[in-house]
Amino acid sequence: MITVVSITLENEMDLVLAHKRTMKVAEKLGLTMSTQTTFATAVSEIARVVIDYSDSGVLTIGLEQQKTRYSLVACVNFDPDIQFTNSDAGFYYAQKLVPEFTFTKGTEQSEITMKIGIPRSLKLDKLKITLLQRYFEDLEPLNAYDEIKQRNISLHKITDQQEEELRRSKIIDEQKTEFISIASHEIKTPMTVLKAYTQVAKSTSEPISDKLRDLLGKIDLQSTKLMTLVLQLMDISKIEHGSLEYDRKRTSLNDFLTAQVQVMQSILPHNELSTNLCADVDVMIDELRMEQVCSNLIGNAAKYSGKNTNIRIFTAVLDHAYMTVGITDQGMGISEDNLNAIFNKFYRTEDVLKTHSGLGMGLYVTSKIIKDHGGRIWAESSVGEGSTFFFTLPRV
Repeated sequence: MITVVSITLENEMDLVLAHKRTMKVAEKLGLTMSTQTTFATAVSEIARVVIDYSDSGVLTIGLEQQKTRYSLVACVNFDPDIQFTNSDAGFYYAQKLVPEFTFTKGTEQSEITMKIGIPRSLKLDKLKITLLQRYFEDLEPLNAYDEIKQRNISLHKITDQQEEELRRSKIIDEQKTEFISIASHEIKTPMTVLKAYTQVAKSTSEPISDKLRDLLGKIDLQSTKLMTLVLQLMDISKIEHGSLEYDRKRTSLNDFLTAQVQVMQSILPHNELSTNLCADVDVMIDELRMEQVCSNLIGNAAKYSGKNTNIRIFTAVLDHAYMTVGITDQGMGISEDNLNAIFNKFYRTEDVLKTHSGLGMGLYVTSKIIKDHGGRIWAESSVGEGSTFFFTLPRV
């Protein structure tokens, strides 16, 4: 069937729409007034009976071609549980008004079809049918109720499209996460072997030239960087699957931070790391995961700062329940527009894309670890004046 008009049958106000739309379709086809009235009356009677039992019926008015002749068709679909009785006079009256009337009872929905032939003299063709469809697409609402109904239909279509887009986006995201997980595991094994061989070569007792030793050191450094990226990718995969695990234990915050600063100072010889720690408290943390946090934040502070600049690590009492840890650098700073997005997955600001390497994973993983520890993380910065990254941890 070629659909021209479709109307949901929800209440008595839809009877007016059903009758007038049916009349209009028959009129535009060129049928006589008596034929228009007869067919529209039959449609209205069936619509009335369906509305008495349900608010989920649908009326579809269209055309059906049988060889060289067309028929005007009205289909009413409704709940299969509806059972017509002798008291439903409209059901039986409609059968007398149209030459073709069929009632099909299905498992998911039932259907009543009414047909009336269109005279060949009206010379209906595909062009006229297309113009008829466009006419009803552009037809103004009959009344305020019809206008509201059309707007609701448009909103439902938009909602359905958005839900479909979200569903597709979710599938793509899941596939991407699965790829990251598989690729990370595949890369990790040869990288571990490569790093192990490099370290064996560096520690050999055999005499090697200074140039070769320097090359081995560079290979080891780049292997470490690549391994860090792989581990971050694996962490992102775990975060997406909700499988990032923690082994928390009671830890002295000052002792932990002091140890981390000592380690990072040896890794970052061109920056001066200083601490200003307040009274010590205990926190419940996974030390390995919090080492990632400190390494990411202090490493970023050095990465975006000049050589021989100071990086300050300090703590403060936020309230009786939380401790605040801050890392301040003297680097390039972050614009206000970018501050809200720096913790997003794979986000990197445009001004560092060409000047600094990275994939935008460190801060995302860091923020997830802090949140999973019951804290929060944020940054304050001014362009050209450095940045301070803060995170909080609950006190024991």
